[in-house]
Amino acid sequence: MSTDDISKHGFHLTAAHKRITHLAPESWQMVHKNVALVLGGGGAAGNAWLIGIIAGLAEAGVDMAEAADLVIGTSSGATAAAQVRSGIPPAELLASILSQPVQPVGQDRERPPTLPMATVFERMRAIGAVATSAADLQRAMGAFGLESDPALGPAAGEQRRAMVAARLPHPEWPDRPMIVVAVNAHTGELAAFDRDSGVDLVDAVTAATALPGLAPTHSINGTRYIDGGVRSAENADLASGYAKVVVLSPLGGRSGTLPAGQFEGLRRLPGADLESQIEALRKQGSRVEVITPDAASRTAMGTNQMDLATRIPAARAGFAQGKQEATRMTFL
Repeated sequence: MSTDDISKHGFHLTAAHKRITHLAPESWQMVHKNVALVLGGGGAAGNAWLIGIIAGLAEAGVDMAEAADLVIGTSSGATAAAQVRSGIPPAELLASILSQPVQPVGQDRERPPTLPMATVFERMRAIGAVATSAADLQRAMGAFGLESDPALGPAAGEQRRAMVAARLPHPEWPDRPMIVVAVNAHTGELAAFDRDSGVDLVDAVTAATALPGLAPTHSINGTRYIDGGVRSAENADLASGYAKVVVLSPLGGRSGTLPAGQFEGLRRLPGADLESQIEALRKQGSRVEVITPDAASRTAMGTNQMDLATRIPAARAGFAQGKQEATRMTFL
């Protein structure tokens, strides 16, 4: 991605900022420019669906965990990225989800305190409605996150970090290239963390999944960060330069009569929506394949994708869909 592209999309990397806001090193770009796997956000249901899709693809002979030279994770896709890059076979990752205790619908005792979910998403839609640019929206969402911190309580940050750590197979960065995406809560700028960023993996994923109002902003070296999904649900543009890009988007392709879900209607300004990012990648010469939930997967994910009760049905539906989608992955 060029400096012009960075400015156009509303974020800037200064020399000082690069110490913690880190794009893939040039060595990766030069050596690994074949396959990028992009894992989008979508709450608890989206994370489970991603693992199901990847396990289903692997079952059908397309092992994306092995094929991907770079994995990019946004929001719950950041957790999935760490899981996929852990070296644990996709079938075992899926089995771990399916063996979890069944959660009562509408109850989620694992999570630290949050603001009322309906209030949070209403505020997000209001911020999007008045934003004049992607940069403006990102700054406003960061301000919302900082404003919400006191209401979540002083212990929420460490409580949430511990919860994120428990979900990661390993606390260390994987050897193979991986980026998790966050947003600087103070400036609205992109923060793309990798193993060379000097940031612990647990902190990077905690920052990358800190959805304003539902989680406290996460502090790293004195700077607070929010969920990378504020910038884009997929951030597929970070795969620029890769010949083949596979995008798994839990929130993409939503249309028809099935329930919209709480993420529906959040505004995506030009350049931040998946369609624009795919078009730009294809214009640059990348071959792009996109998998979004089919009808069965969307039904399994339900209308509250943050509810842990959705994880087992979403993972099962994703696995079934992944086996079917494998026929499209012949270009790998």
